[in-house]
Amino acid sequence: MNAQAKAALLHTVKSRFERHMQRHPGMAWALVQARLDQHPARLRALQAMEDTGGEPDVIGQDGEAVLFCDCSAESPAGRRSSCYDRAALDARKEAKPAHNAVDLAAEIGIEMLTEAQYRALQQVGEFDLKTSSWVATPPAIRQLGGALFCDRRYGQVFTYHNGAQSYYAARGFRGLLRV
Repeated sequence: MNAQAKAALLHTVKSRFERHMQRHPGMAWALVQARLDQHPARLRALQAMEDTGGEPDVIGQDGEAVLFCDCSAESPAGRRSSCYDRAALDARKEAKPAHNAVDLAAEIGIEMLTEAQYRALQQVGEFDLKTSSWVATPPAIRQLGGALFCDRRYGQVFTYHNGAQSYYAARGFRGLLRV
């Protein structure tokens, strides 16, 4: 990442951080900046989150790591219309989507949110009021052909299941980046 692109990304992320202090109460930008300076390779993933519509913001810490999460109001537009994983994509005979959530998360360099992380994200804002997001699915459910997704409706967070090979224009996935 060249210096100009890095400066633009940091300006965007810092501005979002300052506009949404309720997502990270008590945190100072200086800490975030220091972590990014210590782990410059993570900027690529942060830029990919931004480029795919995730609007990443800090949502807390895990030990020393600063946690960035997709905080776009709806599931990131650049990650929608994806089935769950490679096996699901390969199983589709017709109308295959362009990508799958698990591989795209790995390509970007982020973790898919677990159900618990998705519910925790909903404590700092209201997300997916019109869309839904795949979440990391336990192996036992995946082995049976299913996958989990979540959304927020009627002031509640819901977890559902679907065939892993399914995809919808309004379903993508949210990711977590540890810096």
